[in-house]
Amino acid sequence: MTATHEDAALVVQLVRWGNEMGLDEAAHELFFEGFDPLTASIASAPVRKMLGFGETVGTLVKHGVLDRGLVVDLWWVDGMWSRVGPAALAERARHGEPRLYENFEALATGH
Repeated sequence: MTATHEDAALVVQLVRWGNEMGLDEAAHELFFEGFDPLTASIASAPVRKMLGFGETVGTLVKHGVLDRGLVVDLWWVDGMWSRVGPAALAERARHGEPRLYENFEALATGH
């Protein structure tokens, strides 16, 4: 798939949504030196925000609505997943639900 003008318009909407939800501040906390991905949980608002955003974007990519190449060129998806992925995996185990945040993980890992 090659990025289109429709992809660009959707990305601009996603950037706006991310700004509205405070994604920049969340990312700042997640990449702060003292943040530990191995002990993070979805009780943390920044973790929840990043997981929700990443899952939404991953789902759009999975269904061919948004170009993956454009997304990974704009956002450091695997880096974001590395910070919140352990919390997502813990939630999967806790709920026994393997589909929880699967689209974000697939986007980040290329699967």
